[in-house]
Amino acid sequence: MTSPSARGTGPADRSAPEARVLCDTRTLAEAPPAPSGVLWKLAESGRQLDANVVRLAPGDRIVAHTETQLDVMLLVTAGDGLLGAGPADEPQQLAEGALVWLPHGAPRSITAGETGLAYVTVHQRRPGMRIGTRPGT
Repeated sequence: MTSPSARGTGPADRSAPEARVLCDTRTLAEAPPAPSGVLWKLAESGRQLDANVVRLAPGDRIVAHTETQLDVMLLVTAGDGLLGAGPADEPQQLAEGALVWLPHGAPRSITAGETGLAYVTVHQRRPGMRIGTRPGT
């Protein structure tokens, strides 16, 4: 009988992907208030997803924009705020635990409340820029 390591499926095979905890979003969100920005970013090689933990200081906002290519999932981990869905729609309340789907093509903005806002975003990884010839040339 072959041991798990000899078959390439055990602990000795470090080329195989492995599930693991990447960060503690509560610890990141509870850190002393810092300027708005990305607190953590998924950087593992070979990944199919991009993910970030983002903090907005009280009253800061992500201005209205439309992501034309990617759906985004957003999970509020701390604080509160407002999700703006478009010029004609009423803003929606965001609170800890809210799970939000931001479909591609849909306008959106995010405004942090009085205590700030921390959230995780997950979306398909964007392909890197490629150098090459344009079709038809």
